[in-house]
Order: sequence, then C-alpha cells, then structure tokens
Amino acid sequence: MTIGLTHYLVVAAVLFCGGLFTMMTKRNAVGILIGVELVLTSSILNFVAFDRYLGKGRVDGQITGLFIIVLAAAEAAIAVAICINVYKNLSTVDVDRATRLQG
Repeated sequence: MTIGLTHYLVVAAVLFCGGLFTMMTKRNAVGILIGVELVLTSSILNFVAFDRYLGKGRVDGQITGLFIIVLAAAEAAIAVAICINVYKNLSTVDVDRATRLQG
C-alpha cells in the first residue's frame, strides 16, 4: 500500500479540526496558541503534500512551508510576550478575565 495525496489531506484535515476545536474551547491563552500552531501545521502539511504530488519537481510548497514556520515562530514569540504581560497585570492567562484590559 502506497501513501497518496489523500492520506496527507486526511491527516491535515484532522490537524486543522483539532486546532480549530482547541481554539474554540480553551479559555487559557496558551491552549489557544497551541490550537493556532496546529492549524498552521496543517497548512504546512497541505502545501508540502500538494507540492510533492502536483508540483512536478518544483519546491514552491516547501519554501512556503518554511515561510509559515518563520511566521509561526514570530507569532509565538509575540503571543508569549503578551501572555507574560497579561499575567503580570492580572495574575492569570484566562482570556475571559483579560477583557477588562480594553482601552
């Protein structure tokens, strides 16, 4: 049995649904960040899988995957800094309690 494009797309769909479910149900900011990372990982898997099976030798999907990894690293660094700042002010990272920080 060979692993085809459909197998990769199913795994990416499961990752995407898991990330979306995590983002919608978690109240903790760190849990929401994990959900965002799962969604970004599913998009990387889609780009690389389509590049492998439909790219005809090009590496566009892999380069796009690298850009998404850089974007995810920058997003995680900024989000962790925001979480630390919220924790200093409120002593919690619960996103429902952080609504009182609105300007």
